[in-house]
Amino acid sequence: MRCPFCHHADSRVIDSRDVEDGKATRRRRSCPECGRRFTTVEEAVLAVVKRSGVTEPFIRDKVVNGVRRACQGRPVGEDALQHLAHRVEESIRAGGAAEVPSHEVGLAILGPLRELDEVAYLRFASVYRSFSSIDDFEKEIADLRDAGAGQPPGASKPSDTE
Repeated sequence: MRCPFCHHADSRVIDSRDVEDGKATRRRRSCPECGRRFTTVEEAVLAVVKRSGVTEPFIRDKVVNGVRRACQGRPVGEDALQHLAHRVEESIRAGGAAEVPSHEVGLAILGPLRELDEVAYLRFASVYRSFSSIDDFEKEIADLRDAGAGQPPGASKPSDTE
């Protein structure tokens, strides 16, 4: 690491600590040339590979914005959207890959969104999975009903109260 003061090409790590729940590492460094100390923060970059082959950094706000459109007019708050995006990012990072296909990001969104709001899930899934007919919707709704039938007695879903 280059010293920001004298621009010497090397520095010595004095202390290292994980920050932001292990997503980044804070390092205290010392320059052997000028003796000054400085701090760096190193963060693992997560990249998304689009269908076109273009690679771009993972941006949590893109997840929030996409899900927000699906939740338009639904009783879903901003905190719930932020929490969903956080879960999606954690899920993707847990895979350990530095680059993930955009398809995997979409799959990581579907599960938490299904738990959050079934109508928003159907909206998102219809675009993400390119539904082409009413049969696609009917099949997905049947799957949602089958999954709901597996709930313990007395359990209610958010859509049951509306």
